[in-house]
Amino acid sequence: MSEQVREMFTDISEKYDLLNDILSLGIHRFWRKKVVKLLDLQRESKILDLATGTGDLAFEMEKHSDNIVGTDFCEGMLDVARMKAKVRKSNVQFGFADAMNLEFSDNSFDATTISFGIRNVDNPAKCLSEMARVIKSGGKVCVLEFGQPHGIFSWFYKTYSRYIMPKLGKIFAGNASPYTYLPQTAAKFPCGDKFIEIMRSTNAFSSSKAYKLTFGIAYIYIGVVK
Repeated sequence: MSEQVREMFTDISEKYDLLNDILSLGIHRFWRKKVVKLLDLQRESKILDLATGTGDLAFEMEKHSDNIVGTDFCEGMLDVARMKAKVRKSNVQFGFADAMNLEFSDNSFDATTISFGIRNVDNPAKCLSEMARVIKSGGKVCVLEFGQPHGIFSWFYKTYSRYIMPKLGKIFAGNASPYTYLPQTAAKFPCGDKFIEIMRSTNAFSSSKAYKLTFGIAYIYIGVVK
């Protein structure tokens, strides 16, 4: 699965930001601002952003912290992130990393984040454990991930994600596959209380909490490391 995901994101890396804005109507920007607010970053905070993609969350966090490291397992996405960093004159450091086998020492960071990436790893619990391992005691692990809306909005969201998203992906990125894969994996991935159970299974956190966003389209999960 990991290699398949890498190839898909490499193929759409240059159109990724455009599609994010189109498909989410820009709402993803609000979600990232909410992540930063919940992390309560300080200028001296040292943050590791996994599955950084084109760097949007890393750049948002840089507004509040001077020490951000962004990593991904897709070099195509990292190339775009580095170009954006150069244009922005950003100091975010971008590099390759395997989210389930991080080459960082224990207690190296004040927080770790991952946005829309944990459902793509082969073992989410192991990824969470690695994220917690590299953080100092009392630091935060933050996960931003898609959920499954319920109620009346659920019908609209399922229709949009199943039929409209792939068509827009084909039009604007020339490839419908990633935007067929995205809603399929989001629909199957445990969210809300079920994801909190995964966090607790790692025995890495003294507390964990879920925050529902936009009728449950996405969730933010915060775990405080023991």
